[in-house]
Amino acid sequence: MRDRPGFLHMAANVLMVIAFLLLCWTGTYMATNALYTEIGWEPHGLLAFLINAVLGFILFGIAIAIIGPFLRPDDHKLFTELIEVMLRISRGDFQVNLNPVLDQMKGHDRERHPIGKLVTSINDMAVNLKEMEELRQEFISNVSHEIGSPLTSIIGFAKALKSGTLDQEERERYLDIIETECVRLSKLSDNLMKLAVLDSTQAPAHPGTYRLDKQLIALILACEPQWEAKDIEMNLEADELEITADEDLMSQVWLNLLHNAIKFTPAGGRIGVAVAREGNYAAVRVADNGPGIAPEDQERIFERFYKADKSRTRSGGGSGLGLSIAQKIVEMHGGSIAVDSKPGEGTVFTVRLPAAGGGKA
Repeated sequence: MRDRPGFLHMAANVLMVIAFLLLCWTGTYMATNALYTEIGWEPHGLLAFLINAVLGFILFGIAIAIIGPFLRPDDHKLFTELIEVMLRISRGDFQVNLNPVLDQMKGHDRERHPIGKLVTSINDMAVNLKEMEELRQEFISNVSHEIGSPLTSIIGFAKALKSGTLDQEERERYLDIIETECVRLSKLSDNLMKLAVLDSTQAPAHPGTYRLDKQLIALILACEPQWEAKDIEMNLEADELEITADEDLMSQVWLNLLHNAIKFTPAGGRIGVAVAREGNYAAVRVADNGPGIAPEDQERIFERFYKADKSRTRSGGGSGLGLSIAQKIVEMHGGSIAVDSKPGEGTVFTVRLPAAGGGKA
């Protein structure tokens, strides 16, 4: 059984040679017949057969001599391994590495040879697909966790409510918790839908020119009940500034930054919002005097589902998607978003966008 693949490979090669030889004979037969018709001479059947046979072998030899260098055993082996690797990738196996194949390319300039370029491209593709698969699995794991946690709470408190042994105060408290968890699930679903739309190649955007300072003033006033409830001092310094952007999408960015600032600013703290022109760009800074963000967390703060402070974020109902959505929207508008923070000294988020008639950030 072990020899069967080798036998089949040899049989395939023999059949290929025979087929190619028949093709050469057929071509010779048609060419000689056309020649006989042209010169008006018809040789004897045996002579015609011998002529066709000899010329067919000569044509076969010439063809082999021409294509032989391109079909060397080493190259054939390379192509076989490349095909096997592509089949593995198509089945979802991205743990492939074709570097050993490059070692077999003796006498070739590996970087310039077409096979070398193909091997390098396949290696890069496998690495990228592996990273995408890991991100997909992590995304599914995070979504499952984010959905599972509130569902567990809802199921647990619903069972407690069915017991009939609770007083009215406990029942209302449990119902409030169930409502809070349902709202959390609704926000998660909404954010996932937003990300799906923003990730699509045809993300809806309706840009228009409007006053950025007026937009921020309106949104800060809309959040007034939240920052007043914590007795937070809200300061705004806004230049009159226009940008060309989708106003609704940008509202999501500013609300996300404002809600985060309010959530992490302690009672009696301060939040500052500044809007200013910097060359061709509009810069918006949202600063708070909250607990700050550790340097290692700042590097990942815009990753989906990443939470620098899991306990605080969870208590606030966050899913770790808000900053990812904000970054996606800002980048769609040719801008950038950055964080600057020191533990215990607060956090500053800076968004830069092309001002009306300006360039890219």
